[in-house]
Amino acid sequence: MNVKKIVGVLAIALLLWFVFTQPDSAAGSMQSIGTTLRNGADSVIRFFTQLV
Repeated sequence: MNVKKIVGVLAIALLLWFVFTQPDSAAGSMQSIGTTLRNGADSVIRFFTQLV
């Protein structure tokens, strides 16, 4: 079996375990990741806006 596939399945299993055992923490982590991605996108947009 492919190692990449095994790692992917294990990552999904770990994510599901985290969501089922600690839903509040999982939701907080997702919000934090979303905020970080949004801030990064805003920074990239601001950078390109300043170039023009």
